[in-house]
Amino acid sequence: MNKTLGLILIVIGIAMLVWTGFNYTKREKIVDVGPIQISADKQKSVNWPPYIGGLIAVAGVIVLVTSKKK
Repeated sequence: MNKTLGLILIVIGIAMLVWTGFNYTKREKIVDVGPIQISADKQKSVNWPPYIGGLIAVAGVIVLVTSKKK
């Protein structure tokens, strides 16, 4: 179980190092007056610092190395 968790953390950490965020589009209502509705698409972004991915990858290596061999 710990080996699997370690490998998953390593993969997630490397992915976070490569892709430091993502963008998505959200539709927001601007005007809502009776039957008339006006909406606009707003670009939103989610970003994280690259060192977070490195920390997660290092944590995965530590979990993988310290896992008990059976």
